[in-house]
Amino acid sequence: MSVSTAVAATTICAPLPVLGRDVTVPLVTGGEVTYAALDYAASAPALQRVWDDVAAYAPYYGSVHRGAGYLSQLSTDLFENARRTVEEFLDCRPDDQLIFTRSTTDSLNLLAQALPADCQVFVFETEHHASLLPWKDARVTYLNAPRTPRQAVETLEQALADRTVSIKEGHGPALVCVTGASNVTGELWPVRELAAAAHAHGARIVLDAAQLAPHHPVSVQDLDVDWIAFSGHKLYAPFGSGVLAGRSDWLQAADPYLAGGGASRKVTRREDGGVDVEWHDSAARHEAGSPNVIGAYSIASACKALTEAGFDTLVEREQHLIEKVRAGLAEVPEVRVLSLFGDDAPRVGVISFVVDGWNSSHFAAALSAEYGIGVRDGLFCAHPLVRTLLGSDPQTQGECGAPEAAPGEKSLNAIRVSFGAGTPDEHVERFVGAVRELVTKGAKWTYHTENGRCVPAV
Repeated sequence: MSVSTAVAATTICAPLPVLGRDVTVPLVTGGEVTYAALDYAASAPALQRVWDDVAAYAPYYGSVHRGAGYLSQLSTDLFENARRTVEEFLDCRPDDQLIFTRSTTDSLNLLAQALPADCQVFVFETEHHASLLPWKDARVTYLNAPRTPRQAVETLEQALADRTVSIKEGHGPALVCVTGASNVTGELWPVRELAAAAHAHGARIVLDAAQLAPHHPVSVQDLDVDWIAFSGHKLYAPFGSGVLAGRSDWLQAADPYLAGGGASRKVTRREDGGVDVEWHDSAARHEAGSPNVIGAYSIASACKALTEAGFDTLVEREQHLIEKVRAGLAEVPEVRVLSLFGDDAPRVGVISFVVDGWNSSHFAAALSAEYGIGVRDGLFCAHPLVRTLLGSDPQTQGECGAPEAAPGEKSLNAIRVSFGAGTPDEHVERFVGAVRELVTKGAKWTYHTENGRCVPAV
């Protein structure tokens, strides 16, 4: 069974068409302007191709894995074909298992729940909270922020070597969790080298690819990672779906992430009044309940669209935008771009910075209200990393109502601009010009905190 989907254009546009590209927003100074969405690292706009595919399927929606009717059978085929499409996109191994989840956070919490007893987890303090925090039931070793890719590998090698030495009578399983691309600096991490270090010491590795997969091709086999996790909403696919893919043994040995229909193969009553459950060994074991078939299908559609567009072309165009933004910011002396690995480090379209003498929330609010530009301000769900980069006190909070930092003082939070396959040149040019104008002339309005948000005081 099949659903006719949107036909990919024979010539891929640059940028790729996304929803919202023609949306206009009001300016506090009067009039309207086309919205410049430059917060892709939080949620990327849906590709028009994804939206069209979902719209084509929507009338045929039915229950998955549970119905004899035509629409249920069609939806089941669609769901399982989506699984195979994403497996191909990730270049999974033949015996890997791919589970559809709600998000990267959900995926990593699922894996954390499936860890064998006495597992030790190694994670850098530079991780997003989604990969920093799920390991509460394991023994966790937090590694300090490295300042070069080589130092990252050496730090991990030393930590794993110390683990082996410190346990006299053998040692239990271990897992390394690492990001592919930082959601704060955009810098690429040496995943292949970290995987080799982990495996050399008998550990496994999970890759948080939330920021990597939308920007670069990701091969589970080439990187030699044991698991990979990412979110659909960062891959131009809305509807709240994510992926955990990788080795099946720990997943099959663990209790289901959620207990319920779909995860159970057989349930029987015992004579004592209780119930016995036989759980599935397949991905269904951790996909209890009615699955998010539209979310899974949207991820598969995005994977197809990005593959057909060609990552070489997408990466080349994104590097052009990165260079344009970095060159523009470099011309403003008051701007300091945040980086772990230095200016020459390869990166994706995620750049965080502070502006001397400005409150970051105030600056971001002015970009929105006065220029129609959407960026992010704060600590980006990576508090230890941002505070390390800023050198700020963990007890302080950066918010709109906080006093503006005087020249030379440390900022309490940062501003992040991020972009991708759907970003036109005009948006980054408007952003660079707005930064320069705000620093030179100042904001046209004053700003204050209202319901936790920084807004113009009009």
